[in-house]
Amino acid sequence: MGAGRTLTPEFLAPETPTPETIAHLEERARHVRLETIRLIAIAKVGHYSSTFSCAELFATLYYDAMRLRHGEPRWPDRDRFLMGKGHAAVGLYPLLADWGFFPKELLDGYTRLGNPLGDHPDMTKVPGVDFSSGSIGHALSAGLGMVMGGRMMGRRFDVYVMLGDGEMQEGQVWEAAMAAAHQKAGNLIAIVDRNGYQLDGQVDEVMGIEPLADKWRAFGWEVHEVDGHDVAALATLFRRLKQDKTRRKPACVIARTLKGKGVGYMEREAGWHLGYLAPEDEAAAIAEIMGQPAGSAILQGDAQ
Repeated sequence: MGAGRTLTPEFLAPETPTPETIAHLEERARHVRLETIRLIAIAKVGHYSSTFSCAELFATLYYDAMRLRHGEPRWPDRDRFLMGKGHAAVGLYPLLADWGFFPKELLDGYTRLGNPLGDHPDMTKVPGVDFSSGSIGHALSAGLGMVMGGRMMGRRFDVYVMLGDGEMQEGQVWEAAMAAAHQKAGNLIAIVDRNGYQLDGQVDEVMGIEPLADKWRAFGWEVHEVDGHDVAALATLFRRLKQDKTRRKPACVIARTLKGKGVGYMEREAGWHLGYLAPEDEAAAIAEIMGQPAGSAILQGDAQ
C-alpha cells in the first residue's frame, strides 16, 4: 500500500508530485471509496457521499503531506489530523489500518458490538485518531489547542483540521479562527470540504456562508482555494504549505468538492448523506468507481 515509510518534510521535495505519486494518490482515493462501500455494507447504514467528497483529501494528506511513522500512532512528533465532519470516519479507518496503527482485521467488524470502529471516531478507542468528533464545531478549537500544546513542549508538528462547509455555520469555528490568528498559529491548517451540502440540504439555502474565502482572510488567515478532487493540485499545495517554515498566519484550504464524487447517482441526488446500498446498487457503484462495466466489479478484498 505504500505506507511502510516515514513521511518527512524532506521527503516532500520537490514541490510538484511525479506522475507515479499522482497515480498512487488516485489509487488511494479509490481505495477509500471502495472500503467505504464495503464497511457500510457491514453496518447496514452509513455516510457514503460525505466520505466520497473528501476521498482525495484523505489520500493526499495520509500518503503525501502528513509526517507519520508506520506502526507508531502515538509518535510525539507526528502531524495531527482532526475531523469536524466525524461522520466521514468510515473512509479514514482503512488508511489508519494501512499505516499499521491497528490490525486490518478490525475493519471487518466495523460498528459491530465490541469493535472500536464506530460511525464516528473515538480517540480513546482507535489508535491513530487524534480527536473524537461528530459534534460539529469543536475540531478547530481542539486543533489550535494541539498547536499551543506543541509550542509549550518545544515541538513543532503540523495540525490539519478538516471541516464540513455546513460547519461554517457554527460560531465556535469563528472563535477558534480569531484565536488562531492572534496566536500566530502558522502550523495550523484548516481544510474546508466545500461540497455544498449538509444534512438539511444545500448549505447556502440553510444559511449562506459566502464569501467564504474573504471571511477567513478577514479573520487573519492565509487562504487557498483548490479543486478538492485534483490530487496533483492538492499535493502541490500541501507541499508548499509544509515547506513554508516562516508562515505566521494559520492557513485555510477551501477544497471545492462534489458530494458523492465517483458515483454518478450520488452526485446527482442529495439524499445520500446517509443511506444503504442494495446489492445491485452496490455493484453498480463499485463498477463505476473501478471504471468497469456494470456487473463486472469486485471488491478489493475479493481479489486478494
